Amino acid sequence: MNNKVDISVEFAGLKLANPVFLASGTCGYADELADFMDLNRLGGFITKSITLKPRKGNPDPRIVETDAGMLNAIGLANIGLERFTKEKLPILRKMSASGTAVFVSAAGETIEEYAAIIERLSEEKAIAGFELNISCPNVKMGGISFGTEPATVEEITETAKKAAGEKILMVKLAPAVTDISAIARAAIDGGADALSLINTFTAMVIDIETARPALANRTGGLSGPAIKPIAVYLVNKVYREAAQKANIPILGMGGIRTASDAIEFMIAGATAVAVGTGNFLEPDCAEKIADGIGKYCVRKKLIKISELVGSLK
Repeated sequence: MNNKVDISVEFAGLKLANPVFLASGTCGYADELADFMDLNRLGGFITKSITLKPRKGNPDPRIVETDAGMLNAIGLANIGLERFTKEKLPILRKMSASGTAVFVSAAGETIEEYAAIIERLSEEKAIAGFELNISCPNVKMGGISFGTEPATVEEITETAKKAAGEKILMVKLAPAVTDISAIARAAIDGGADALSLINTFTAMVIDIETARPALANRTGGLSGPAIKPIAVYLVNKVYREAAQKANIPILGMGGIRTASDAIEFMIAGATAVAVGTGNFLEPDCAEKIADGIGKYCVRKKLIKISELVGSLK
């Protein structure tokens, strides 16, 4: 590969080796994928969402495959802030030391819970920033209930940004809202340093033999290739109508499996991309995507990958 091609990106003031992240909820706390890929080759990593107290999540079954993706109803199951701090931060410190930007996904049932998690971790040097998960469709309290009204989004973002201090605050947007650009503008007005989109769509699979939902939770979040064209459209919409003018970077996600998928998102307006469901099918696909982006730049005679961002004609 031509060494003159620079696939590093600047993301909310961070210099990333490449624009490829692993998305929250699909790669645990990093150690789960260590045997399958070189984690040091990632541009960034987002942990599984952390809540103040441990959560068991929803009952099984809570994952089901679909024709073009999967539904999950995990329900933010996680080990809680205390165990995360003791058991997982040492792993993340090693990753951060190698140059990968580490973001912690924060979730809660109240605005105060979000703020408490972020404030507790705000002095941790290994953490580059936080992803504010206000768009999870699989919990009854918290999650998407905070992400559908602009006034609420602005309020929770402002509170979380104060708690984050000098750390980057990235707000994760829900796709199934009346106007996602209005939500994006509210997050920006609240002090967001970056936006990530999209989260999953609420959907259902029915077992025709039992006439029951395939998931114990009845519904789950649809992810994977089925949602990619919608995600590309929404990234472009938010880029044109909110993020570009405010100079706020977008982390694009939703069905990315290949370098071509990632490049689509960048042309639409994403500064970086995150791989989610693709990790289950091919655990090292993020490495291959980064390599493929470099080869594309060579073929297109691009000097810097940043030339791609928002280049839709």
